[in-house]
Order: sequence, then C-alpha cells, then structure tokens
Amino acid sequence: MDKVVRSAAEAVADIPDGSSLAVGGFGLCGIPTVLIQALLEQGAGDLEAVSNNAGVDGAGLGLLLGAHRLRRIIASYVGENKEFARQYLSGELEVELTPQGTLAERLRAGGSGIPGFYTITGAGTQVAEGGLPWKYDAQGSVVIASPPKDTRVFSTFGEEMTYVLEEAIATDFALVRAAIGDRHGNLVFHASARNFNPVAAMAGKITIAEVEKLVEPGEIDPHDVHLPGVYVHRVIELTPEQAAAKSIEKLTVRESPAGSDEVTGG
Repeated sequence: MDKVVRSAAEAVADIPDGSSLAVGGFGLCGIPTVLIQALLEQGAGDLEAVSNNAGVDGAGLGLLLGAHRLRRIIASYVGENKEFARQYLSGELEVELTPQGTLAERLRAGGSGIPGFYTITGAGTQVAEGGLPWKYDAQGSVVIASPPKDTRVFSTFGEEMTYVLEEAIATDFALVRAAIGDRHGNLVFHASARNFNPVAAMAGKITIAEVEKLVEPGEIDPHDVHLPGVYVHRVIELTPEQAAAKSIEKLTVRESPAGSDEVTGG
C-alpha cells in the first residue's frame, strides 16, 4: 500500500480538536517540524501532547504552546521553555511529568497492546504515592494532583523490592520524523534522532511520518528498518530545504586546539 500523501497539510487535515498526539524527538533533535507547523496552520486546538519535552520557545511543540493549542502535556523534561512554565504555573496548562524511561516504556507498551507494567522507577516517591501538581489555578493552588498508583513487592535477584504500576499510553495520532522512509511506511532514523520517534510512532492509532528521503519499497534492507511500516499510516516527503532546516538548542563556538573555529551544538 502506497502511504505517501501529497503534503503535510493534507496529512494533518483530519486531526480534530481535542485529539491526543504522541510526538517524536528529543529537545529539537528529530522533531517533526514540518508536521507541527502544518498542524499549527490547520488550527486544531484543545490538544493533549505526549512527548519527551515541550520544545523551546518558538520551536517544536513550543509553537503550539505559544498559540494556546495545547490543553495537556505528558512529558519528562520541560526546562527549556519559558512559555510552558508560565502557562503551567498560571493554571492554563495541565502537565503530567513522567520519568523519561517510564514515558518511553508507556508509549512502547501502548503500541504493543500491553495495558500496563510494573517498574521500580518512582517507588517511594510522589510518582507512586500521588500528590504531584498536574494543574494549578490562577492563584497558584493545586486543582488537579496525580493519583496514587498501585504498588507491589516483587523478588528481583533474590531481593524484595517495591514496584509501581504504570499504565500504557496510546494516542489518537502520532507525528514523527525519519531520515529515510519508503512508500510502505518502513522508517530509518539517523543517529540520536532515533530517540522517542519509534515509540511515539508505535503509540499512535494513526501515525504520520515526515521523511527526509523517500525511497521505493525494497530499497531499505530489512535489517536496517528501525520501525516497520505496519505502525505508519501516512508518509510525507520533505523538500531538500525542509530536510536541511534543523535548529540547534544551544550553540557553542570555541577555538579548536589547531586554531580553527569549532562549532558544537546541543
């Protein structure tokens, strides 16, 4: 089945208000910038985003935040986004902070048909006991707090330890970015861009992938496929300009030992 659609606008046209979205990427690395921009222009609001982080001010999911299109976010790290902090603390945004590895596994479980799992991460903390502020009101009072989670004691390597039950995450849509994709939706991610993209793609009921290079079925060696096309429903091919436009969160320029300028990004 040829899953290629003509444009990002067409790919996100049917995402309605109130949808939940799993979004790939880590910081600004591997984020589906073209699909996010298309969704911004499409106008859907009241969205729930599940992503490792919330982008930065003016980039990534920060674009949707700045336009007040996000109602709720499930994320691990949000420290690079001042608008995120402002909306959260002023009661405009609901936030469920989740340990990073737990978030990845919740997405993977959602895409694998596993309803939940036990993990030691968060045991003995508010992650398990509840009380983490999910939403404030305009006066700074907590109006929604995380509920307590089920815990069980398991014997691991002969030692009894407490584990926390975490529920899987499955979303209405997923937006991801890949270095290479074919018309059947098989994807290859480049280096560290293979971060949250595979698990985000797995979690989406409808997964949309933007690819920097589109190839024909059979051109990707099966051993090189990072995400099988069974998880992907729509593919858009980026232009060379779109593929090359990659922002750097923090730019550091220093003089190399040889005396020439060296640029590093993070």
